[in-house]
Amino acid sequence: GKVHSHDSDDEDNNGKKVVLAGCVPQAQPRMDYLKGLSIIGVQQIDRVVEVVDEAVKGHSVRLLGQKKDGGKRLGGARLDLPKIRKNPLIEIISINTGCLNACTYCKTKHARGDLASYPVEELVERARQSFQEGVCEIWLTSEDTGAYGRDIGTDLPSLLWRLVEEIPEGAMLRLGMTNPPYILEHLEEMAKVLNHPRVYAFLHVPVQSASDSVLMDMKREYCAADFRTVVDFLKDRVPGITIATDIICGFPGETEADFQETVELVRQYRFPSLFINQFYPRPGTPAAKMEQVPAHVKKQRTKELSQLFHSYNPYDHKIGERQKVLVTEESFDAQYFVAHNKFYEQVLVPKQPEFTGKMIEVDVYESGKHFLKGRPVDHSKPLTASIAAPLLKGQVSGLTQVLLTSIIAIIGGK
Repeated sequence: GKVHSHDSDDEDNNGKKVVLAGCVPQAQPRMDYLKGLSIIGVQQIDRVVEVVDEAVKGHSVRLLGQKKDGGKRLGGARLDLPKIRKNPLIEIISINTGCLNACTYCKTKHARGDLASYPVEELVERARQSFQEGVCEIWLTSEDTGAYGRDIGTDLPSLLWRLVEEIPEGAMLRLGMTNPPYILEHLEEMAKVLNHPRVYAFLHVPVQSASDSVLMDMKREYCAADFRTVVDFLKDRVPGITIATDIICGFPGETEADFQETVELVRQYRFPSLFINQFYPRPGTPAAKMEQVPAHVKKQRTKELSQLFHSYNPYDHKIGERQKVLVTEESFDAQYFVAHNKFYEQVLVPKQPEFTGKMIEVDVYESGKHFLKGRPVDHSKPLTASIAAPLLKGQVSGLTQVLLTSIIAIIGGK
C-alpha cells in the first residue's frame, strides 16, 4: 500500500488522535473531511499497530491499496494473526473479501474490490485451532459467502463439508450472509449442510426489494422469483430453517406499487429477522446520482414496513417444545444467559455459571418477538462442546508456543 507521512493536525478539537478505517475512506481518501487524517485501508488491518503508533507520534499515515502476490490479488489480513476474541466462546472467520456483484448503492465494493477467497486449508486450520482454544461456536462471515471459492476453483459447499469434520460434538457452525445469485446453484448441497446437526439451520439472504424493476436499478442480478426459489427450496428441505433478510426502503425510482410488492413478500414469509434500512445515498455510487425518493416518503415506507414486521410473533407456536440449546453469552440486561437452538433462535436460560459454553436441554415456556425462554430439563446433563478450556476474556488467540517463547525471551532480555 502507499504510505504518505507528514506531520499532521491528525486530532479532533479535544486533542484526541484519530485513525479512520472502513469502506468509505478507503474508496474516497481524497475527500475534504479526511484531510490530514490517518487512514488504514480494509486490507491493511494487520498493520493497525504501525498506524496507531505513527498517529500517536503526530504523523499522518495512509495505508491503502490492494494486496498482491506476484500480481494475484490476495484476501484481507492474514488468517493466523493473533487476536483477542470479543467473546472467548465464539470464533469469527472471514472466508473471503470483496464480491462479484456491482450493486449501484454499495460503497463496500469500491473499497474491497473483486472476490478474493482464503484457501480451504487455511480456513480449516483456523477452525481447528479455535476449537483447541475452547471455542464452541464458529461464525463464517464475508460480503457474500455464496460466491466463496469462485476465484480459486472451489465453492462454498466444499468448504463447509471440510469444516463440518472439525466441529466437535456440542459445538456449532453458523453461516453468514449470501446474496441470492450465487447460492442458487448450490441449493441441493446447502440444504444437506444446513440439516447437519452441528450446523445452525440459519441463512441470511438479503432481498433488498421484491420489485424486479427496483432490483434491476440496484443491479442485484436476480429477480424476486429467484429469491422466492431460494427460500421455498430451503424451507422445504430444511424444516424449520430461519431465513433472515434485509430490505431497503425508498431506493431511487421506487414507486408505491414497487414498495407494495415488498410489503407483500414480508406478509407472505413473515421473516423472523428483518433488517429494514431507509435508503441513504453513499457518495460516489451510481444510486447517489439517480432521482431520489422524497425524504418523507422514504420515512413513511420504512415506518409501514416496520409496523408490519412488529405485527406478527414468529415464535408463539414453539411454546412447549423441548430443545437442545448452546449457551454462549449473557443477555443485555444481564438477567439471563443467551443460548441458541438448532434454528439459531435466541433462547434465554437461567444464569447458572456451569451452563456457559455448554449445550443443554430446555423446555420452552415463553416467547417474545425476538426470543424464547427455556427452563432446563431436570436430570439432563449439560454437554461440554469444547475440547479445551476457553481462553480468558482478553487473552490473545493464535499465539503459538514458539511465539510465546520468543516474546518471553525478548521481555526477559530487556
